[in-house]
Amino acid sequence: MFVVTVLFEVHAQHADAFRQAIILQASNSLRQEDDCHRFDVASRDDEPEIFFLYEIYSDEAAFQKHLDTRHYKDFSATVEDWVAVKEVNTFHLVVAD
Repeated sequence: MFVVTVLFEVHAQHADAFRQAIILQASNSLRQEDDCHRFDVASRDDEPEIFFLYEIYSDEAAFQKHLDTRHYKDFSATVEDWVAVKEVNTFHLVVAD
C-alpha cells in the first residue's frame, strides 16, 4: 500500500472554505476511486488553518491516477490561492504480522 501525507497551512481567512473543500475532496476520492482506501482529514483546534491528510492507495500508480482525476484538479484549482504551505510526503505501508 502507498501512503501519502499532506500538511497544509492555509491563509486564516480561507480556513473555513478550505475545510469544506477538503472534506468534499476526501469524500470524492473515497467514492470515485477504487484504489483509494483511506482519506483522513485532521485539523488543530488551536490552529484552524493547519490541516493534515493521511491517504492510502493501492500503489503509487493509483496515487498518480488520483492526481489526474477531475475532482482533484478542481480541488487544487479552487484552493491554490488559499494555501500558504503544502508539504507532501510518501511512504510504503509497513504491516506487522
